[in-house]
Amino acid sequence: MVAQLQVLSSYTLLQSTISLNNLMKQAKHLGYKNLALTDINVTYGLVEFYKLAQKYQIHPILGITIQVNGLIDTNEKYPLIVLAKNNHGYHNLLKLSTWIMTQEDPLLITTKSELLNDLIMIVPANKSELSALLANNSQQVTEYLAALKQIMQQDLYLGISLRNNLQDQAQLINRLSKLHQIPCVALDDVQYLQPEDAFSNEVLHHIASGEKITQFIRQGDNYLRSKNDFVADFQSENLQTALDNTQIIAQQCQVQIPFQRTLLPQFSTPKKVSSIAYLRNLVQAGLHNILGPSISATYQKRAQHELNVIEKMGYADYFLIVWDAINQAHKMNIMTGPGRGSAAGSLVSYALGITQVDPIQYGLLFERFLNPERVDMPDIDLDIPDNRRDELVQYMQQKYGDDHMAQIITFGTFAAKQALRDVGRVFGLSQTDLSRWSKAIPKTLGIDLKTAYQQSPALKNLYQQSPRNQLMFKTALKIENLPRHYSTHAAGIVLSAHNLDETVALQHGGSDGALLTQQTKGNVEALGLLKIDFLGLRNLTILNSAVTLIKQDFAADFQLAQIPLEDEATLKLFQAGDTDGIFQFESAGIKAVLRQLQPTSFQDIVATNALYRPGPMKNIAHFIARKHHQEPISYPDDSLEPVLKSTYGILVYQEQVMQVVSQMAGFTLAEADLLRRAMAKKNETLIAQKRDEFVSQSVKRGHQQQNAIKVYEYIERFANYGFNKSHAVAYSKLAYDLAYIKVHYPQAFFVSLLNSNINNDTKITIYLRALKLRKIQVLPPSINLSQSYFSIENQHLRFGLLFIKKMRRDVINDILVKRQDNKYLNLVDFLRRLDVRFLKADNILPLVYSGALDEFSTNRRQLVQNVGDLVESIKLAAGSVSLFDIVKPKQHHVKDFSTSEKLIQEKQYLGTYVSGHPIDRYKKALVAHNIQTIVDLNIGVTANVLYYVQNIKVIRTKKGSNMAFLTGGDDIFDYSVTVFPRLYQNVEIEANQVYLIKLKVTNGQKQDKEYIAQNIELADTALQKPKAQHLYVRFQNKSNQNLQQLLQLIQQFPGNIPVVVYFADSDEKYLLKKQNKIANNKVVQKKLTDLVGLHNFIYQ
Repeated sequence: MVAQLQVLSSYTLLQSTISLNNLMKQAKHLGYKNLALTDINVTYGLVEFYKLAQKYQIHPILGITIQVNGLIDTNEKYPLIVLAKNNHGYHNLLKLSTWIMTQEDPLLITTKSELLNDLIMIVPANKSELSALLANNSQQVTEYLAALKQIMQQDLYLGISLRNNLQDQAQLINRLSKLHQIPCVALDDVQYLQPEDAFSNEVLHHIASGEKITQFIRQGDNYLRSKNDFVADFQSENLQTALDNTQIIAQQCQVQIPFQRTLLPQFSTPKKVSSIAYLRNLVQAGLHNILGPSISATYQKRAQHELNVIEKMGYADYFLIVWDAINQAHKMNIMTGPGRGSAAGSLVSYALGITQVDPIQYGLLFERFLNPERVDMPDIDLDIPDNRRDELVQYMQQKYGDDHMAQIITFGTFAAKQALRDVGRVFGLSQTDLSRWSKAIPKTLGIDLKTAYQQSPALKNLYQQSPRNQLMFKTALKIENLPRHYSTHAAGIVLSAHNLDETVALQHGGSDGALLTQQTKGNVEALGLLKIDFLGLRNLTILNSAVTLIKQDFAADFQLAQIPLEDEATLKLFQAGDTDGIFQFESAGIKAVLRQLQPTSFQDIVATNALYRPGPMKNIAHFIARKHHQEPISYPDDSLEPVLKSTYGILVYQEQVMQVVSQMAGFTLAEADLLRRAMAKKNETLIAQKRDEFVSQSVKRGHQQQNAIKVYEYIERFANYGFNKSHAVAYSKLAYDLAYIKVHYPQAFFVSLLNSNINNDTKITIYLRALKLRKIQVLPPSINLSQSYFSIENQHLRFGLLFIKKMRRDVINDILVKRQDNKYLNLVDFLRRLDVRFLKADNILPLVYSGALDEFSTNRRQLVQNVGDLVESIKLAAGSVSLFDIVKPKQHHVKDFSTSEKLIQEKQYLGTYVSGHPIDRYKKALVAHNIQTIVDLNIGVTANVLYYVQNIKVIRTKKGSNMAFLTGGDDIFDYSVTVFPRLYQNVEIEANQVYLIKLKVTNGQKQDKEYIAQNIELADTALQKPKAQHLYVRFQNKSNQNLQQLLQLIQQFPGNIPVVVYFADSDEKYLLKKQNKIANNKVVQKKLTDLVGLHNFIYQ
């Protein structure tokens, strides 16, 4: 059967529209039994191609098209097709690709002749060095063919194609073939599947080159035609031999890609002791380090059991490799996470420092991690602070070398928006038009273009506007989901016992000079390479930064390991749902669960983490009700109480499923894990088979048959929802550590949190308001006191200069370096010391508007004027003091910006208000309205609030009336206010204004608070209304005794004057209730003087 021997796929990035699955389907449909893949220089698609070929029962021919310097014209690159005859040839293919993708020019194939063994080489008919020589009627054709034969004494072919008007050339090459005794072979140069795909393919080429497309191609020649058409064309030109040779080549190419268990590199141990012996010694030493000189029998027995399983399964080297990485991290003072996944269930991992959770203390199971009944490779993933991950990867590269260690490739694809934008650019659309297309795509994660078209009227309108738009959309559909570019996998590296290029081709592109595999994560594992994930975790960066600050500023001997896990203040934080910035507990939904649950132990926090996921969520209400004795706690069998007691009789964890099976039926934990997996995967055959065994074994162990059946049905129902307890405990420990620091060292916590959210104005605003609630002052940026990032200053927080928008990093670095010598004395001193490259008003004004130069002058408008004048004068003076004195501008006093203007500028340059808030000036003036803070209001309460409106969204109701949703807030909290039609039609609301709103707090559909406006008044209007007389009383601190004495005085001298109480220490004001009004006379004033002093009350 004939074969297509020159086929590109979309893995020749931006050169072909062919996806491998579609290629195989079409080839099968067109009658092909043999098919090659020959992407240019890379092997990205070969493993996937091989697997799909088996699925579609097509014989795969594995090859690549190498682009190398010519044999005659050594200054240009030309293609040569190489196909693997056998596994040795396949390995040479991988090495050839690695050579091409890792070496600099020139690429001379004559220097790599040893890599051509067991390969078949074909000179392509088009764009080859031979075709170039023929086109130029060169006399060097014979020389070229002789040079070819010199490097390929056998298995050399000349490709012949009849596509793209190459018939005349085909006959010429056929004659050369006979003359030089080099066989010819039929080629079609397949680049797309259908003739009409030629235009989409050309668009891809233009995306790659960045050029606009100017011509529409209706059909092209480089498509996959039917086997019959392929045969008929060559037979019509009397080229049957060329066809026959495709079959001969196909028969010669017999590669079996070996998919195998992981081949572990051998860890180099001291004095060449065996890996298992060294591992046993390390574990014993680790247990002594954790538990002290005496190790209990429970720990010894568990450790020996795990080590025996590890030895039996041959994984000692794996544990040593991971231990070495963790050990190196700790030597480099890199904090590592408490654990991830089921590895936290291993005592060996705990003893080695790989995890930081005691599996015996929390009832975690080793068999959930490493089951001797299965042959799966254990998977230990390591969490590293995201700002230190590269250091550890670099260590692994240096230790194992490029031949044995590489990072893993991943591919970015054309998602819906990306496809439209890239095609639109090639079509010449403006940025405005491209934005219109992008905005027409619904904001749904992973949405495709077809679904977007069905859901978006805006997209349909754009499509229907013109034939050009329709062509653009159809072209985007053709390239959607194709690979667009490669990048480095965020976490994974691979290690190999042998040279990596024996198993997988490599290329440049990894971080810090590391090489990349040409296969993705799933394939490298299937090929037997050891994959280890070093995951950069931002929350670990936050934790590490906070711990460093604590040791530096608060407690030098602070240790995370000594944090008490039942700390009352930390548990109260979880109970209040005050978990902004706490890993895995930040969503509104999980906060609501915490407030309802009121966790009273670390175990409750772990359970919340496990339950708050799709599936298990349905048990949350029962879990909460049982904890609070609102629902009886029951067990499917009394013997299961020890297993289920901590979760109030509810199956929460996968480990509990295993323990229930083991407890009831006597299954080993390994057998129980197999059953759990079968249930999770809904393996009905195994589930039914194990049901009888479970029931009969349970009865033998003294349980009632009815109970055994009930328990089995129970675990079958819930096994699919159980969560990995090992993972839940480890990640809850990380969350708890952060929460403990948030409670006890809030400055260190918030500095670290803010610094990890640079450029995220929304988060920064939330965290700054949280600090205000904690009465921790946030100081504005300062040219002499700020660092690059947020810092701690006298128990307060100081803004970092990098958080000022429009400030360049190199300018800030220059400011900080120059400041090391002396503080800046004034604006002139600052500008004169700044590097002349940065002496531009645009680089200085953000400092003025953000308040960073207030220490030079609090008149920011004056600073703005002075900056412009001084910059020019300093440039003219060119460093000469005397000349500067001559050209120094005269200063003219100008009036400062208003408070409102300053706040707007701060918001613009810092993303938030720092020196105040737009509502501040109304707080005291409108105190008689009994203004409340929104965070203090519970559901059902009606109160007056000050509200700064940022945005207004008006909608039309079903009845045709307008209503509005306001976005804004106060100085503590941002929230939305709903204005229903009856009120909205009677008020005028504008953005960027402060309003006095009477609102009611109601229970929303998502069980959260909703705020409904009942009356709205512009705050300025409220200020202008005549004020009734009030009595203002100031106390130094909040004291029930003081209040009681005041209330007694009011009862003695009742009147019509409302009373406002102010507590100086907490800066809080309260308007007493209507029944607590007082009179105004000399007797009352004398009594008030005796109570608080003459200057601590006033009637006004």
